[in-house]
Amino acid sequence: MVASTVAPLSFLLISYVSHSFPLTSLLRSSSGLRFSFPVSPLYSRNTKYMAHTVAGATLGLTQPVNIEHPKISFAAKEIDAVEWKGDILAVGVTEKDMTKDEKSKFQNSVLKKLDGLLGGLLAEVLSEEDFTGKAGQTAVLRLPGLGSKRVGLIGLGLAASSPAAFRGLGEAVAAAAKTAQANSVAIVLASSEGLSNESKLSAASSIASGTVLGIHEDNRYKSESKKPQLKSVDILGLGTGPELEKKLKYAEDISSAIIFGRELVNSPANVLTPAALAAESSKIASLYSDVLSANILTAEQCKELKMGSYLGVAAASANPPYFIHLCYKPPSGPIKAKLALVGKGLTFDSGGYNIKTGSGCSIELMKTDMGGSAAVLGAAKALGQIKPPGVEVHFIVASCENMISGTGMRPGDIITASNGKTIEVNNTDAEGRLTLADALVYACNQGVEKIVDLATLTGACIVALGPSIAGVFTPSDDLAKEVFEASEVSGEKFWRMPLEESYWESMKSGVADMVNTGGGQGGAITAALFLKQFVDEKVQWMHIDLAGPVWNDKKRVATGFGVSTLVE
Repeated sequence: MVASTVAPLSFLLISYVSHSFPLTSLLRSSSGLRFSFPVSPLYSRNTKYMAHTVAGATLGLTQPVNIEHPKISFAAKEIDAVEWKGDILAVGVTEKDMTKDEKSKFQNSVLKKLDGLLGGLLAEVLSEEDFTGKAGQTAVLRLPGLGSKRVGLIGLGLAASSPAAFRGLGEAVAAAAKTAQANSVAIVLASSEGLSNESKLSAASSIASGTVLGIHEDNRYKSESKKPQLKSVDILGLGTGPELEKKLKYAEDISSAIIFGRELVNSPANVLTPAALAAESSKIASLYSDVLSANILTAEQCKELKMGSYLGVAAASANPPYFIHLCYKPPSGPIKAKLALVGKGLTFDSGGYNIKTGSGCSIELMKTDMGGSAAVLGAAKALGQIKPPGVEVHFIVASCENMISGTGMRPGDIITASNGKTIEVNNTDAEGRLTLADALVYACNQGVEKIVDLATLTGACIVALGPSIAGVFTPSDDLAKEVFEASEVSGEKFWRMPLEESYWESMKSGVADMVNTGGGQGGAITAALFLKQFVDEKVQWMHIDLAGPVWNDKKRVATGFGVSTLVE
């Protein structure tokens, strides 16, 4: 079922140049706390190994460009916004903040003071620009009379209280800074008086994270690109102190992990092969070897574990499969919980003999079919930095390609998973669930209490929930509660879907235990029901279908979806 020649991972790692990610520098001053955030955690030497495959050179001679990423220095200050000096003073405003009195004067104290110093010009120009504070509105004005060269107003909608809203503020500020080629920015909320201390800490963290994510551009594969100029961001009026320091450090770790996940998904399949993904995983473990260990299984080792479902998918590719298992253990203290995060790791999916054809098949985007594994490995990187106590986490990815060749899996073939269950393959393009089947069995064998799997599994989930929301399937209300509480902090969007057991009838085979696809209806549900067959009943399990939100179709780049919720 697999190619007879399998290159050992050690061969691939010969080209790896060891390194460590830049550490955040923390400077204390009378004005508050200052952090220096790396815009991207990946140097080209971090991905240089990708230029080497089993054959010796990547297809198309493509190598990531060496980019020196700038750092953004964040400072939390308690100074009056009108006293700040720099390139852009960005003010986050709600629609209520834009309310004026009978004399057309702002009632909000921050806007009133700014408009007073500008002789009423701010209100006049904003009125002409029809700026009302609606979410998504941005007005950057070059007005004389302030210490800042420009004043930027960012609309927050009716109210701003969620992490997603504050992260969006940071992203909007980053976009304005790019356009203006600004070096320095200050961010202030027009109304922060009603926020609790905890809410202020969360807002500062989300603003910082959004700014870092907004300023980042993945230009590794462009022959020419502009470098962002933003070097310093001052967050005004949201406090200072050790708690804020902790929140900003957390924002750094999360942002770094999200960008890491984005860059994995953005990397093309001729560069990010299964072997390259395995090498990237090993590097994470080596960077944080005090808490992370790696076990990378070759095809032969997977065959010994009877992973016929996974190996059947991999059988057609010239690039051998690698089964990735990272394990996080806290540096000290007892382990109170054990869980597994399982990510679908198809570095390319042609559809096999049921090849993806026709309008809407998106075969050109099938490098994104490892988006689940990117979320899982991004979470591993973040946990390696954060080092949470009391929990053991297993990160599992059955990585391979779904290609076409004389050795490939055919429609009608019957394959046997590692738990002994047989599967009649009625569609080779429903391959992700076949790889996840053996990965879920393996995860259960690690003695975990909870499993969350993430996969770009079905187009049906995109039809149901659109491009921004991931579908959640689980029989466990307790696990659902945990994950949805985490998503409220992360700002990522999930929606719980039904696990309708009666739909399993469509998944029954006449000659095997099951088929791998059901009828044309309820495809995301039947896919989840398929995965459920490979999870021990004693284990709490959740399946997340992130086929929609893993990719930003407008910008044509990966989003890093899932990382922050998993870490939470």
